[in-house]
Amino acid sequence: MGRELDNVDRGILHHLQRDARNTTTQEIAETVGTSASTVRNRIEALEEDGIIKGYHPEIDYEAANLPLRVLFVCTAPATERTDYIEHLLEIQGVVDVREMLVGRRNIYVEVVGTSTEDITRITDTLHESGMTVESSEIMRSRHIQPFNHFHFSEADAKDQREE
Repeated sequence: MGRELDNVDRGILHHLQRDARNTTTQEIAETVGTSASTVRNRIEALEEDGIIKGYHPEIDYEAANLPLRVLFVCTAPATERTDYIEHLLEIQGVVDVREMLVGRRNIYVEVVGTSTEDITRITDTLHESGMTVESSEIMRSRHIQPFNHFHFSEADAKDQREE
């Protein structure tokens, strides 16, 4: 189990999820009611604790000339899922692999490609790996937002300053 997050941690995570690249530690500090150096120290601690795992760009694959996005829902034996996932991540065009807790339909694989030939190559590789492809869906779009548990309000900042 992870460590308990306080209002400052939650405020930092909320801001980083919204726009990590264009938000300064000073801007975060003003919102969460602490100093920029405290924000920097907290970010470092959140990274060391594995709560912040990295900073990744959100890519518009269509604009990057990868117009085809397909989500494959697969089944792999529970005891071999780790091996399958490692293999999947080596396939050119695979951009996201998610492991589910359920017995069937336990691996979701998002792939991108420029043509049906790319998708066919990936499909063939999935079948050859021994996994069962349960379904494949062409993705139109994906929408992500900051998890509201990390929402930080001005009242939280006021409470933090009073502590």
